[in-house]
Amino acid sequence: MTVPATLLLISADFDSGNIELIDASEPGNVRLAIRPDTRSQHFQWFHFKVSGMTPGEHYGFSLENAGQSSYNKAWQGYNAVASYDHSTWFRVPSRFDGQALRFDLEAREGQVWFAYFEPYSRARHEQLIARAVNDAGLELLAVGKSAEGRDIPLLRKGDGAPGKRKLWIIAQQHPGEHMAEWFMEGVIERLQQDGGEELKALLASADLYLVPNMNPDGAFHGHLRTNAMGKDLNRAWQDSSAEHSPEVFFVQQQMNKHGVDLFVDAHGDEEIPHVFTAACEGNPGYTPRIAELEQAFRSHLSQQTKDFQTTHGYKRDQPGQANMTLACNAVGEKYDCLSLTLEMPFKDHDDAPDALTGWSGKRSAQLGKDVLSTFAHLIPKLR
Repeated sequence: MTVPATLLLISADFDSGNIELIDASEPGNVRLAIRPDTRSQHFQWFHFKVSGMTPGEHYGFSLENAGQSSYNKAWQGYNAVASYDHSTWFRVPSRFDGQALRFDLEAREGQVWFAYFEPYSRARHEQLIARAVNDAGLELLAVGKSAEGRDIPLLRKGDGAPGKRKLWIIAQQHPGEHMAEWFMEGVIERLQQDGGEELKALLASADLYLVPNMNPDGAFHGHLRTNAMGKDLNRAWQDSSAEHSPEVFFVQQQMNKHGVDLFVDAHGDEEIPHVFTAACEGNPGYTPRIAELEQAFRSHLSQQTKDFQTTHGYKRDQPGQANMTLACNAVGEKYDCLSLTLEMPFKDHDDAPDALTGWSGKRSAQLGKDVLSTFAHLIPKLR
């Protein structure tokens, strides 16, 4: 049976949607393109809905400009995610020929969503903030504004008492890295549910400062890398401004006000199929004390979960050669503290693979819970 082309509808006019239709006249080869970020040439994130499918029929999709994307090598070994209800996501076998990314589906229902990774919606973000305040006992300490005026909540678990350690986690500076806010959801869920001694000991000695989404404009518009001004926020920590990068400007003001003893910046990496951390070994002020803390963090988290490893990751910076525009390096240098970028994959964690979901929102959230255990372990060693 041939599916009439007029019945197939491709849409991306929704939160974090991104796709441009080239040609849907052949259901077996729907031709599409990823839209670049606003005021930027970066692109890789996609998220779109297909309606009008006939259950039991075969459909094929081709992202024609994947070969020109920001991280085109990342498509090798990558499988797109799909969902029939926009809630439960699964991997779709995908192939990259050097130019286009292609994936196929035998439809079970009349509509389906595809995305680069399991999206974290703005509506879910707002529900998360409400849960954090109403159910997990976090304080809405301050609210910044994005370039387009969206709220950027800063949450605190703790009372800010003198002598307590200040532990910071921020997420989704790069808006297409939705696993980062799933990670933050896990952190907040554990604060809501866990009454164990480990967490009690942590909160007796430290306050947690959380920014669940640093780049709400970029996330809403379906960007990969930049905010609404075309600025890569994780390259703005030496020259942030209220005009071009108000998101970073706000967080830096709050850090100046409250202090920092530990900093984790949650991200997603397009190419590397592992969970890992990057540190600030190239900073001018890097010391053996910081190196020991980094080793302690990685060692404990490796023991805490199979979803973290220390073999694969970025090439280490040479002494004095750090890029100081990155959050990890800038914060580590200014506050002489343990400062890490935590990277999760868009693909899968090859040391603990899951054929159905690959790396997922659920696994990201569990990692967030596990990181709090590592925080608790490190508290006596931070200063």
